[in-house]
Amino acid sequence: MAYFSSDFKLGILGGGQLGKMMLYDTRKFDIQTYVLDPSPEAPCRIACNHFVQGSLTDFDTVYHFGKQVDVLTFEIELVNVEALEKLEAEGLKVYPSPKTLRQIQHKGRQKDFYAQNNIPTAPYQRFESMADLKKSTSPFPFVWKSAEFGYDGNGVKVVRSWTDLDGLPDGECIAESMIPFKNELSVIVARNVSGEIKTYPVVEMEFHPEANQVEYVICPARIDEKVAEKARAIALAVSEKFNHVGLLAVEMFQTENDEILVNEVAPRPHNSGHHTIEASYTSQFENHLRAILNLPLGNTDSKVAGIMVNLVGAEGFSGDVVYENIEQIMAIDGVTPHIYGKRETRPFRKMGHVTIVNQDMAQARKIAEEVKNTIRVIAGPR
Repeated sequence: MAYFSSDFKLGILGGGQLGKMMLYDTRKFDIQTYVLDPSPEAPCRIACNHFVQGSLTDFDTVYHFGKQVDVLTFEIELVNVEALEKLEAEGLKVYPSPKTLRQIQHKGRQKDFYAQNNIPTAPYQRFESMADLKKSTSPFPFVWKSAEFGYDGNGVKVVRSWTDLDGLPDGECIAESMIPFKNELSVIVARNVSGEIKTYPVVEMEFHPEANQVEYVICPARIDEKVAEKARAIALAVSEKFNHVGLLAVEMFQTENDEILVNEVAPRPHNSGHHTIEASYTSQFENHLRAILNLPLGNTDSKVAGIMVNLVGAEGFSGDVVYENIEQIMAIDGVTPHIYGKRETRPFRKMGHVTIVNQDMAQARKIAEEVKNTIRVIAGPR
């Protein structure tokens, strides 16, 4: 099928920043795009060919949207899987597949999948409700995770006493053993329809202690080469077991004794791969497109050391966004801001990111700190 400068239609469920960055590359290749999102101000709206406002979780909305396109993908997991299954049964190409999404969407099923496939992961227990969890003998501390609908630090909490569960939503959840670890790592795997597979270099993630959001993504990870090889091998094993098409971001813990444990996965472009736009030969977004369209995968090597700094709304500010001191960071060599197009800021909301590239990793990390301390995402008059 001719994808380029043709009548071919690619559908994307979700119109957030991941979709917007995917559209950088559909524009480059002149691929016609349809986007579905509930927000009239979705970041994708500015860059797609056809924008449809509607619910991602409503069966009819997703089904009718899918009927308009030739290939359907998504940039968020919270979509109606039943509609995707019906579309796939009727012959639509949906990548990653509804089967993969169903396994990953529910954290309990995802953890069971690792256990059944001998993929190393932290010990866990599943519970039907908060009441069941409170009857259990789970030793403190443990990590509570909502089985569904968690994202960006929501739906995850470290529990050191029963009072830490107060105010958390009831429903299915898991209690996961707290594992002492040296590093949180991530490996992005690209796999096309024909089975060609490539991994990006291992990245290291530094988290904000309160928001449980990634503050810095550092590539390459500052770890021993043997540990990096082990992480990439485990990521490949996870990908092969899921038999996914597209991108799979595999988040992992490096334990104190250098074992690798899989934390969770995301079947889409991921925050831990944003640096690839500037630092890699082929960005994660381009390789996602190549994979779902069954084109040859691009080179996943890095051209240069890259660090990504998340831009999130400053505490105490809500309203029309202002990027304070953005001109100052743009004056620094190797610094590229990406502004997502969300007009309203609120504390810890993801509003953009900044990539720092440099031949010297130590210098890149120093500049990343300077960027983090200079730019602020606040609210103010336009």
